[in-house]
Amino acid sequence: MRQLTAAALLCAASCQIALAAPPPTERRPVTETLHGVEITDYYQWLEGDNSDPRRMGRLTPEVAEWTDRQNDYTRGVLDGLPGREALESRLRELMSVGSVSAPTMRGNRYFYSMREGDQQQAVVYMREGHDGEPVQLLDPVEIDPTGLTTVSWTSPSPDGSLLAFGMYTAGDENSTLYIMEVDSGRWLAEEIPGKVSLSGWMPDGRSFFYRRLEDLDDPYSAEFRFHKIGTHHRHDPVLFRQRDVGETFYAGHGLSEDRLAYLARTWGPFAAPSEDGRWLAVGYWTGTSGVDLWIADLDHWFRTGELELVEAAIGKDGRVGGFEFVGDTLYLSTNQESPNGRVVAVDLHNPAFEHWRDVVPEREDTVLRSFSVARGRIVANYLEHASTRLRMYSLEGRPMGDVELPGIGSAGISTKNDRSEAFLSYSSFDTPPSIYRVDLATGERSLWERPEIPVDPSTVEVKQVFYESRDGTRVPMFLVHKRGLELDGTNPTILGGYGGFNIPRTPSFGSTMFPWYENGGVYAVACIRGGGEYGADWHRAGMLENKQNVFDDFIAAAEWLIDNDYTSPANLGIVGGSNGGLLTGAVVAQRPELFSAAISAVPLLDMLRYQDFLMARYWVPEYGTAEDPSHFQWLYAYSPYHNITEGVEYPAMLITAGENDMRVHPMHARKMAALMQHATASDPDEKPVLLWVEREAGHGGGKPLEMRIRDVADARIFMMWQLGMLD
Repeated sequence: MRQLTAAALLCAASCQIALAAPPPTERRPVTETLHGVEITDYYQWLEGDNSDPRRMGRLTPEVAEWTDRQNDYTRGVLDGLPGREALESRLRELMSVGSVSAPTMRGNRYFYSMREGDQQQAVVYMREGHDGEPVQLLDPVEIDPTGLTTVSWTSPSPDGSLLAFGMYTAGDENSTLYIMEVDSGRWLAEEIPGKVSLSGWMPDGRSFFYRRLEDLDDPYSAEFRFHKIGTHHRHDPVLFRQRDVGETFYAGHGLSEDRLAYLARTWGPFAAPSEDGRWLAVGYWTGTSGVDLWIADLDHWFRTGELELVEAAIGKDGRVGGFEFVGDTLYLSTNQESPNGRVVAVDLHNPAFEHWRDVVPEREDTVLRSFSVARGRIVANYLEHASTRLRMYSLEGRPMGDVELPGIGSAGISTKNDRSEAFLSYSSFDTPPSIYRVDLATGERSLWERPEIPVDPSTVEVKQVFYESRDGTRVPMFLVHKRGLELDGTNPTILGGYGGFNIPRTPSFGSTMFPWYENGGVYAVACIRGGGEYGADWHRAGMLENKQNVFDDFIAAAEWLIDNDYTSPANLGIVGGSNGGLLTGAVVAQRPELFSAAISAVPLLDMLRYQDFLMARYWVPEYGTAEDPSHFQWLYAYSPYHNITEGVEYPAMLITAGENDMRVHPMHARKMAALMQHATASDPDEKPVLLWVEREAGHGGGKPLEMRIRDVADARIFMMWQLGMLD
C-alpha cells in the first residue's frame, strides 16, 4: 500500500474530525408500476414542480432551500481541506495563461477570440492581414462586469464588414443574436432572441439564415428563418418548423403518426446555404446517428416564396456533414453505408442518393471526422487510434499528401475555399494549444499564436496502451504521468471517459493537471465504445441495448491499471461529465469496490425519467426510453439511480450540477446525492457524498475564470484528499 507521510496522516485525521454530517433529506415514497415492475422513488420531490409538462422540474422554494443546505455542507468540506489555498493559487497561475482560437478568414480580415491573464471571458479580435495588429471588437465583461455573460459564437459577413454574434448569461445557452459594424464598433438594431445560431450569410452581406426556438420553454420548437438587416425579426419568413415536421419534410412518405411524433422530438432541422446564395442544404436529425437530407433552389424560393425540397437521402442510417458548395456541386461527408466515413460529391441538379459520387472513399485504417475545402483541394480530418491525421485530396479525389502535424495529438484546420492559406489548431497531452498558419500548396508552416504556459511539458510522459474489455474487444487508453515515475501499484490515478454520441476522446492539453503529475499522479483516458474513436460501428456498440459495453470497457480499463501496477482501488478515482457523468454513476453502482472516489459532473442518473426533462427527448435515439417496454429492461438494468443498494460501502462522491443547465436537468444530481447519502455504508467522515449545484451556471459553457478556477480546485482537492496526496 502507498505509504503516507506523518503530515498527510495528521491532515487526514483532522479532516475527518472537522466534517459535519450531511444534511438530512426527507424520504417521501412515490410508487409506480412500469411494465409490470413496481418502482418506489423516495426523492422524486427533489425534481421540483412537475405540474407543467412543458416545464418539468421547475425549482421550488423547498428544493432551493434543500440545495442551499447541501451546497453549504459541500463548501464546508472542500474549502476546509488542507492545501486548498495553495492549490487554488497554483491553479490561478495556470488558468490565467490564456487561450486563443483559430481565425475565421474573410477577405483580408481575420477574426478570432482570445483570453489573456485574469480576463473572465474571451475577447473577440480582428486583424487586417494575418500579421496585423489586433483590434478589439467585443469584450463581454465591458457589457456585463459580473463576468457571467459570454460570447457563444461569431460569424463575420462575407466581406468582413459586419460581425454577427451570440451572447448568453449564467450558462443558460439561450443565445441572443446581435450585429456589429466592424469598422465603427457600432451595434445595429438587430436583437433576435431564442437560442439563436446563424446558419449562413447571403452574398450581399445584408441577409442571412438562422435557427432559433419559437418557444424557449419548448426545446422541440426549432424553426429556420431568413432575416434582412433593418427589418424586425417578427417579420422574418419561416422556412420550416420542427413542429411541422410531417407537412414540411415527410409529406407523401406514408409515415405513421407515431413515427412523425418521434421525429418531432429528435434533434430536428438544420440548414446550410451556399456562399453564392443559390442553394440550400436542409437536414433533419432522425436520431443521434441518422440524418435525412434535402436540397432547395433558393432562386425559386426568392421568386415564388415556396421552398421546394428535393430529396437527397431519406431513411438512411448515418450522418451527413461538411456542406462545402463549389458551383453546382455539394461536397459532404457521410457515414451512410460507410461506417468509417467518406467524402462524396452531390450534383445539386440531381441530388438523389443513388447519384452520389465517391470522391474520398471510405478507409479501413482511419475514421473520417470532418473535412473542408481550400482552393481546389479537400482537407480530410481522420482519427487513427484516437489521434488526428490530416490528408489532402484534389476535388476529384486524387491524393495530395498529408498536412504535417507537430506530433501525435488532436488537430483541426480552418480553411476558406478561395485560398490555400489555412490555420491549424493542434494540442496534445504534452503540447499546449497552438495555432499555426499553413500554406497548403507549399507545406510551409509557421506558429501564429501559442499561450505561454508556466510548466515544462517535457517533464511528462505520454503513451497509448490497448487492453481487452469483458467481451474481448480491444480498447485504447492514453496514460500521462511524470517522466520516470516509479509504478509501485499505489500511484494516485484519475481515470476519465465518455462513451457516447459518437464523440471521441482524443489527446488534449491540460495545464491544470501538472500539479497532479508533479505530485506523482497518473491520468488515464479510456477511449471506450459509444464514442467516435473507430467510427459508426464503435458508436453503435455503445448505445441503446449495447450501453452496458460502455461500462464494461471502463471497468476493464480500471482493472488493467490495477493489474499493471499503476494503482490500486484505494488510489483510483474516476471522473466524467454529462454522458460521462452517467458513466461514472453507473460503474460506481456496479463495481463500488473498484474505486476510492468518483466525480459525476452535470450527469444523467435517473434513466427511467430522464426523457421528461428539458431537451432530453433528443437523446432517446441514443439511450432509448422507459416508455418502451423493451427499452425499459436495459435502462432499468443500468440506471445508476435505480441500482444503488442500501448498506453498500460506496466510494466518496462529488456530484455537480448547474441550476441553469438547459441540457441535463439538475434533478439527477440532487436525487442521486440524497439517495447515496442515505444508502452508503461508508463512513461519511472518510467517504462523503457531496453535492454542488452552481446557481449561476449551466452545463459548463460560458463560466467566468473565477468560477472555473473554483471548480477545478474542487475536483482536484477532492481527488488529492481521497487518493492520499495531501501532505
